[in-house]
Amino acid sequence: MSNLNKKSPTDKPSRIQVRNRQKILDAALDVFSRYGYRGSTVAQIAERAEMSKANLLYYYKSKNDIYVKVLENTLSAWLAPLISLEADGDPFEQIWAYTQTKLQLSIDKPEASRLFANEILQGAPMIKEFLHTDLKQLVDEKCAVIQHWIDTGRIAAVCPLNLLFLIWAATQHYADFSAQAEILSNDNNTLHSNAEHTLKTIILNGLTPR
Repeated sequence: MSNLNKKSPTDKPSRIQVRNRQKILDAALDVFSRYGYRGSTVAQIAERAEMSKANLLYYYKSKNDIYVKVLENTLSAWLAPLISLEADGDPFEQIWAYTQTKLQLSIDKPEASRLFANEILQGAPMIKEFLHTDLKQLVDEKCAVIQHWIDTGRIAAVCPLNLLFLIWAATQHYADFSAQAEILSNDNNTLHSNAEHTLKTIILNGLTPR
């Protein structure tokens, strides 16, 4: 996604414009997460946003533009807590804060996780360039931070990349497979608090140096 996080200069939008753009993006997230990019239409998004198709196209020129913007917002929210990992910080506090934030994002915005999963399952046609460049660079940097903690004996020796994969899989499960998790859970009121406790216990205990 060559234009990810790159903004073209525009006049400051009005409050109504900001509100309408957000309505469109919220509606698009719901539609795209349900039907995927190919199965979704501008008309569906307009109906979900409770506005005319013509009005929607005033703000975004095409379905592709809307889809890219929704993905940009999703990735920005997900990457912010990963960016905050720093070598001089406490590894356990930082890794748990990152895991906890990822879990909360999956709970609060499950549609975003499903949208991203659908994009990846399709071969990442819209974000392949981003995966190869921005995300690869960020992940390499944060893997180096985790490796530093390992080399200095602050956490157990694990593969940094697979640790991140583990966190992503364990947290996004509660969004991508929410129907299964809720059906199998005996108490949906404690499902997420139990998930948090379990993840914290396993990840932090597993990273404690032997």
